[in-house]
Amino acid sequence: MGLFDEVVEVARRTMVLFFVIDTSGSMNGSKIGTVNVAIEEVVPELREISENNADAQIKVATLAFSTGARWMDSEPVSAENFRWNYLDASGVTDLGEACLQLNEKLSRNAFMNDAKGSFAPAIFLMSDGEPTDNYKHGLEKLKQNNWFKKAIKVAIAIGDDANKSVLAEFTGSVESVIVTRKPEELKKWIQFVSVRASEIGSKSSNAGAKGVEGAEGAEPVISSKQDEFVKEIQAQSADATTWDSFDDDIQW
Repeated sequence: MGLFDEVVEVARRTMVLFFVIDTSGSMNGSKIGTVNVAIEEVVPELREISENNADAQIKVATLAFSTGARWMDSEPVSAENFRWNYLDASGVTDLGEACLQLNEKLSRNAFMNDAKGSFAPAIFLMSDGEPTDNYKHGLEKLKQNNWFKKAIKVAIAIGDDANKSVLAEFTGSVESVIVTRKPEELKKWIQFVSVRASEIGSKSSNAGAKGVEGAEGAEPVISSKQDEFVKEIQAQSADATTWDSFDDDIQW
């Protein structure tokens, strides 16, 4: 074997895509049904992104919240092995508890403990109503988390009853809150956000770019991947008007 015949495998870092999903009673029916179908259908695309990404492996973590909050898996699952398990909807909307549990797992002692290192995560919140607990307490603690500060954050308001101001508090801006009123809109936005957030979140920063301090060892970022993703949302919103052409009699 010659000097240049040996193949050295470069260790890939991890990028975790967090689904934070409202499963309260008001989500029952077509809302939670659409969420289930959309995420199930986007899994093969996430798997392909991960397999073809030389920099990062995509992993998925799902936090469902209603009366309390629960993780669907004990740790993030690689996209290659991830299988979506359908969620049911009942109970109230304990967003504050979801924030506390997310804060706990956004740590090198928990979900961000990959030995090879981690990119800042992408966090995708979906909700259709008002928080029923003290969400401000949980959210304030979460906002102090360095991983959360550097994460790509986006929220979908499902129907007009969703509190868009609360969702904007979570993401940091109204520009990163998407309003959907029909199942087809919701499905396409879930798929768009899941794919593009994973693609942007799992890429390395441009060489020579001026960076800022990262979260617990995360890569330096320009100010930031969040800004890049918001631009993607704005561009996609122009195309989203054509989605009304689908035969969709249900409106929330």
